[in-house]
Amino acid sequence: MQIMPYAGKTELVTIGFAPGEMLLESIRAALKSQGITNGAVVSGIGTLKTCRMHYVEHTRFPPQDRIFTLNKPLELLSVSGLVADGEPHLHIVVSCGEDEVYGGHLEEGNEVLYLAEIAILVFNDHQMERKPDPERKIKLLQKKG
Repeated sequence: MQIMPYAGKTELVTIGFAPGEMLLESIRAALKSQGITNGAVVSGIGTLKTCRMHYVEHTRFPPQDRIFTLNKPLELLSVSGLVADGEPHLHIVVSCGEDEVYGGHLEEGNEVLYLAEIAILVFNDHQMERKPDPERKIKLLQKKG
């Protein structure tokens, strides 16, 4: 376990997405244009026309992901996660109709239907990174430096 307390200065950046924009690709572009290297996506809502995400298929190491795509109108109920060293690791929850809910790791290829809104809490002096764990073949979050 890595515990990384931070009591420094933070900022909030909000991003509004228009119809047809790609969610993860646009988040990455916004991070780059705003110079955001470390932070937390604390809110994300909207609608999607296409949704791509993955989930893990088993409990062994290394993990194996299963990517799936939903091509229908979806309510984007939640986007959350961390940005470490400029790279977002985000999970989403979407719904369709009254009884279909899907969740997983956000992949590229999510097209905004009507709108989406994201809020990122920026950590100005809190430096994090994901370092490879050679035994498990995954990247684990650590304090940078």
